[in-house]
Amino acid sequence: MINFAGGGTVINVAAIILGGLIGLFGGKFLTERIQQTLQMSCAKAVIFIGISGTLENYNTLLLIAGLIGGGLVGEIINIDGAFEKFGIWLRSKSGNDGDSKFVNGFVTASLTVCIGAMAVIGAINDRLLNDQTILIAKSALDLIIILVMTASLGKGCIFSCVSVGIFQGAITIFAGFLEPIMTEIALKNLSCVGNALIFCVGVNLMFGNKIRVANLLPALIIAVFWN
Repeated sequence: MINFAGGGTVINVAAIILGGLIGLFGGKFLTERIQQTLQMSCAKAVIFIGISGTLENYNTLLLIAGLIGGGLVGEIINIDGAFEKFGIWLRSKSGNDGDSKFVNGFVTASLTVCIGAMAVIGAINDRLLNDQTILIAKSALDLIIILVMTASLGKGCIFSCVSVGIFQGAITIFAGFLEPIMTEIALKNLSCVGNALIFCVGVNLMFGNKIRVANLLPALIIAVFWN
């Protein structure tokens, strides 16, 4: 355990890099058929994680309002496009312009490891309670998920560590302002909607990019303020 505010996010970033490197170098020894099977297995796991998490705190009206309202706002400001542009910038700066899978791997992996209550609650606890337990548990999960994703989707997945660092780091910095908002109801709502978005990520992994999940991210804000 790293004994300073933000240490949990540092551990999380390191776990993603480690899992990605193992998946990257291990993936070279896997046939295309095995990589496809790994991708489908990962997709199924993400789908069931999303379903189980959503049903645990299921709220029909919240899901309808959150996904429709959030999707409308997200499409207007085009968060998905911003994610892709950032991925293209990272691909260029990291010298991976020739990697056609980089952007898709980066966006898919980033959405998988950033969305969800564990990232938000863990970052707040890290700052206010000096408790990194949640983020350490998340790090272990992310290591496995990114390992499998990198083996099938390529090195772009490793750079999801940048997204996690920025997202969780920002929450840690502003934790004092967020704490009063994160009531028990808000956390349950966040878990419901966040896991629904994780389900959408799994669908995209299995069937291709059918859902612009990044454009649904404003649904998380609606979830927090939903009573």
